[in-house]
Amino acid sequence: MTRDEIRELAAFQADETKGACALSFYFQPDPPQDRSHRREAIVAKDIIKQALKSAVAAGKNGFLHADLDRVLDLASNLRGNARGRAVFACSAQNFWREYELPPNLGANQIYLQPRFQLQPLAALLGAQPALLVAVVDRQRARFFDLRLDDLRERGAIVHLLSRNASSYGYNGYEAGHAERRIAEEALRHFKAVSDRLLADYEKGIWERLIVGCQDANWPEFEANLHPYVKHRLIGRFSADVASVSNEEIRDHADTVLKQWIKARAHTKASEAVDLAKSNGRGVTGLRRVLQALEAGEVQTIVLADHYSARAVECPNCGHLDARLVPACAACGHATRELADVCDAIIPIAIRRDIELFYLREHSDLDSAGNIAALLRFRSDQKTGQVAAAS
Repeated sequence: MTRDEIRELAAFQADETKGACALSFYFQPDPPQDRSHRREAIVAKDIIKQALKSAVAAGKNGFLHADLDRVLDLASNLRGNARGRAVFACSAQNFWREYELPPNLGANQIYLQPRFQLQPLAALLGAQPALLVAVVDRQRARFFDLRLDDLRERGAIVHLLSRNASSYGYNGYEAGHAERRIAEEALRHFKAVSDRLLADYEKGIWERLIVGCQDANWPEFEANLHPYVKHRLIGRFSADVASVSNEEIRDHADTVLKQWIKARAHTKASEAVDLAKSNGRGVTGLRRVLQALEAGEVQTIVLADHYSARAVECPNCGHLDARLVPACAACGHATRELADVCDAIIPIAIRRDIELFYLREHSDLDSAGNIAALLRFRSDQKTGQVAAAS
């Protein structure tokens, strides 16, 4: 699943005037109880059949029924699949997307809403950058893209060093010269790797970097990294390029990434709360976050795990309001109530590339309403800032 595909899902809106409905189906495989893997397919089919009954009771027997029948056929063939599955469908608008995902989606769920339900995806993808994993030693470097648990090699650099220094000359007479030559060759190799990393970063191929490198080689390689590259480095693990497997690279990198995301989420939450207290580039509470989101000020959103709140949305202009008012404060159109405001916040965050974090425990965030945002700027202070700068 690429970022463009996620943005496509976030931008989709079912045309309710034509009876259209956006169907979102998440399949979470359980540990198999037997070789047949029958239970997971049965559970998925029961959920879909219940949705079919609800659709019939609501008089939605057209396009939605066709979508549910198609998802039911899919669920019948999911036996033995160790990966998660997500389906987004709206046959009224000729839309069907199907994705394999890591088995970290929580549970089998189906949603029938005006827009696709992206909250399980947001928890999985919201804070994940475009990640490059570079595994390096003194003569080889391998480069990998890591997206969720999908590791794909994107190239390599090889500079074979000269033969062993002790074999130079009579009784190793020229060994000193040879060692210097080998050290210079290794240095050129590290510089070539660093140049490749910088060039790919400037092309926008990756946003964050993880390095696999033996401890003995790391100081020499780190010294040759460009400051821009070093600033995007989020962690390192020890590995030998010649022997490490792709599975080991993926597992090591995944551990580093999870630790970085957790630490970054706590840091961003603390920054947002502290800056909100000082009337700086931070806001807390649903009302202020929605206002900042509408003004285009938001850079990062931090939510308590399983955060949910009621709000209203204007179907005419898209205005979100934490107050349950019957009419839109922006255009006067009748509003509709949202059982969970995250259903509207998450698509906006995805479309605008806003960093999104979920936190299980953070005392300051809990006391600030369980939702906070870091801002790029504050429009209510912009005039004063410009005057001060002048």
